[in-house]
Amino acid sequence: MSNKSGYSLYGPYTSPRARGLAPAPSAQPVLNPDKVGKEAEVDVLTNLLVQSMDSTNDPEFFGAYDMCICTRCGEKVVGEGSGCTAMEQVYHIKCFVCIVCHLQLQGKPFYALDSKPYCEDCYLNTLEKCCVCLKPILDRILRATGKPYHPQCFTCVVCNKSLDGIPFTVDASNQIHCIDDFHKKFAPRCTVCKEPIMPEPGKDETVRVVALDRSFHVNCYKCEDCGLVLSSEAEGRGCYPLDGHVLCKSCNARRVQALTSKVTTDL
Repeated sequence: MSNKSGYSLYGPYTSPRARGLAPAPSAQPVLNPDKVGKEAEVDVLTNLLVQSMDSTNDPEFFGAYDMCICTRCGEKVVGEGSGCTAMEQVYHIKCFVCIVCHLQLQGKPFYALDSKPYCEDCYLNTLEKCCVCLKPILDRILRATGKPYHPQCFTCVVCNKSLDGIPFTVDASNQIHCIDDFHKKFAPRCTVCKEPIMPEPGKDETVRVVALDRSFHVNCYKCEDCGLVLSSEAEGRGCYPLDGHVLCKSCNARRVQALTSKVTTDL
């Protein structure tokens, strides 16, 4: 390895004057002719290091040689206190500004987006905003029904319970409901007990009985006279309605007999 000053780290030293060149004592490392091989190499490297350290005291010096061009304007960065480094690049202090509003960022917090500097306000304006609180979403985005939410803002409109990771449903106006409140609000109500007909705990499906254009819980579908639970699937427990009343077969027969007797008496 050799350099342009006329010496080699691995060969014998040759004086510049012997080659017809003017000596340059301030720039050329001085080698001790009594030292050869590794000792001479160490001396050369030490002298180079000292020269490099001395150059940093020059008031016109800023950073390494190959990093003294401002990334923004392309001009040289010279003079103490005239430049700064950010995102592994060099800038004039006056050139290190927010890409949107041009606020000077030296000494201020900033955000890098696609290798471009943003002030805090302009960076926040690039983020998606929660459709509930309208504030920027800085962390995890929860997306539902095509809209962005903070996880803590994604709640049931009835009970305000967080629905992050929990099954939910929406009504006709696209409002978010937990399953329980949706059923309580929109499920058909039993004609007998007036309570909503909802799935049993641990089940997803609802079973209801519809008779005479009315809805019943399975256990509320009873004969109005004797209280027998009716079912079309059980023999002898079918529904035999009479004048809008839900009756079992036996109670229906008694009522029919009573009505027949009354008609005969009236005649």
